[in-house]
Amino acid sequence: MNVWQYIGLIATAAAVTLIVTPLVRWVALRFGLVDRPGGRKVHSVPIPRIGGIGIFAGVMAALGLEWAGELFFGWGGGLSGAAELRLFGVIGGMLAIFTVGLLDDIFDLKPGLKFLGQLFSAAIVVAANLHLYNGLGNIKFVGNPLGGGLVLLGVLSVPVTLLYILGFTNVINLIDGLDGLASGVSAIAGMSLLVLAVESKNLAAAALAAALVGACLGFLRYNFNPASIFMGDSGALFLGFTLACISLLGVMKSVATIALAVPLMIIGVPIFDTSSAIIRRVLHRRPIQEADKGHIHHRLLGRGFDQRQTVLIIYLWSIALAIAAYAIRYAPGPIKLAAFFALFVVTGFMAYWLGLFEAAHHLAHDMGDKKGAQSAGASPEAPAVAAPPEDVTEASS
Repeated sequence: MNVWQYIGLIATAAAVTLIVTPLVRWVALRFGLVDRPGGRKVHSVPIPRIGGIGIFAGVMAALGLEWAGELFFGWGGGLSGAAELRLFGVIGGMLAIFTVGLLDDIFDLKPGLKFLGQLFSAAIVVAANLHLYNGLGNIKFVGNPLGGGLVLLGVLSVPVTLLYILGFTNVINLIDGLDGLASGVSAIAGMSLLVLAVESKNLAAAALAAALVGACLGFLRYNFNPASIFMGDSGALFLGFTLACISLLGVMKSVATIALAVPLMIIGVPIFDTSSAIIRRVLHRRPIQEADKGHIHHRLLGRGFDQRQTVLIIYLWSIALAIAAYAIRYAPGPIKLAAFFALFVVTGFMAYWLGLFEAAHHLAHDMGDKKGAQSAGASPEAPAVAAPPEDVTEASS
């Protein structure tokens, strides 16, 4: 594949998403498939919540174009060859996770049923690779991010692969808290994985990455602040799942040169956000699944940034991590160790500065005390981390 094919796939996915999303928005409004104001919801008018349909349509249209180009026009690629039959499992899993997300958007599935749907979707990918290709697409061994050598997983390869896919899927879903945040971060991650896949000559993964990037860019037209439609779980779960499959196809097959840490660093912000949320809730004896307003974007909003500034800051943070992940691949062992230590220090500073481990419910309490004091004519000292505004979140977790 040449660069024009990738540009064509990105443009096709973007164009289809641009066309389909307004239709989806109209259907959602017509049949009441909207996210209504009230409770923790902060928007003032009903917003359609099934925008993932537009993203899914864009990705599938681009893959269809690639498939047709390979079959009828002699395009170089990896979607139509016999050696790529395992892609049926990947596409089957993508269809399954999209269906699970859409059903949740429409019927609000119970958490247990939703998790079983995610597990089933991931199992399709794992089973297809195991039975057809003896595990070539699963994580059977990982590279040492600090040096050479491989760590064989043996019988643990299946659960590790399942956990990897489920983790990717949910960290993107959990960061979907501001207009344009999940789609923008996914586009950055997809572009990074596209570069890695092209360098490793994995054309199937590259085509899938290009399709995802295009769909995300097209959807941002309607999802960036102020959003006229939300992607919902049908979009967020689909994006995370697809990113996981791209990394398995295009990165894990090359672990001798690309460490396991690389794709994880590429989505480092969502992983950091999810990890800090779990630690925060454990430290303060709150249920892990309990939603709060302590995520990275909430803390940035509490620091005085508006919604667009917050999203752009996280975009820049994601780009910096992606560049660092790309550069670390070529560094010798000691440099890698120093780089990981530096990232650890920076991460710790950000966690401290943003107050990510502070109890989120304390923030709301402090803000209430502050408002009460101000109404009484006092000028109390502002809390260390202000509570985020109540009118800016899309669908925070």
